[in-house]
Parts: sequence; C-alpha cells; structure tokens
Amino acid sequence: MQRFENAVTIQRPTEEVFAFLADFENIPIWNYAIEETRNASAGPVGVGTRYRQTRSVPGRSTESFEVTVFEPVNRLAIHGQIGPFPATISYELEARAGATRLVNNVELDPSQAMLRLAAPLATPRIKAAVAQNLGKLRLVLEGGQPA
Repeated sequence: MQRFENAVTIQRPTEEVFAFLADFENIPIWNYAIEETRNASAGPVGVGTRYRQTRSVPGRSTESFEVTVFEPVNRLAIHGQIGPFPATISYELEARAGATRLVNNVELDPSQAMLRLAAPLATPRIKAAVAQNLGKLRLVLEGGQPA
C-alpha cells in the first residue's frame, strides 16, 4: 500500500467547498488528467453512488469509483480504479475563519506484481500531480481561474 497526503487552504466557506467536491462531475474542471466524470447511479449523491470517468493521463482509459464516505460538510471518500491502481481517496474539510482547510489522503493498492514494483517510483509523481490539481481547485473556488 502506498499512501500520501496533500493539504490546501481555500478562501471559501466549508459548505461551498464540500458542495463543489461532492459534485464529482466537477472533477474535470480541476483535475488535468480527467476528461469527463459521469454519475452512473440514480438518485442524489451519497454512500454507494457510482461514477465512471474518462482519463487522458497517463493514457486514455475509462475507470470507475464509488462514494464510500459522505458526511456533509466534513468528509468525502471514494474507492475504485484510479489510473492503474485500485485506490481510496478521502477529503477532510475543516472550517477556518471563513476559509476551508482541505486535507486529501490517497491510498494506492498496487495489487499486481508489476504495479508493486512501479508504485514506489510513481507515488512521488502522483503526489505532486495531486498537489497541482488541488492548487487548481483552490484557484477555481476562489475565482482566480475560470471554471
């Protein structure tokens, strides 16, 4: 298992940050590697909601994930095939004087032998890419970059 954490402070209320994150179809707005994310379930978003998305980086692929934690306005988590890895991704939100401290934890599960060999080398690059995406999320939510 490979784990890492990134954090960012967003100058927006926690309710707004959570609402934007919980609408997973927003992912392509702030994640450069994702072209499209679509809800594959009926009903409102909550635990058990499934999504399919199209990834363009590192190569074109289709992947799916499921919401495993949905606690407005504090926590979200998903689990699924993220790039080549089964992964669990969580977002913890903490209100801070009109701003939101967002902590993102990622657990990659390189279950195949080749992935186990590649994961220690790939993880620092993935962590850096996630940090870049969180920076764009901050800019989008703070109005510094058009959605």
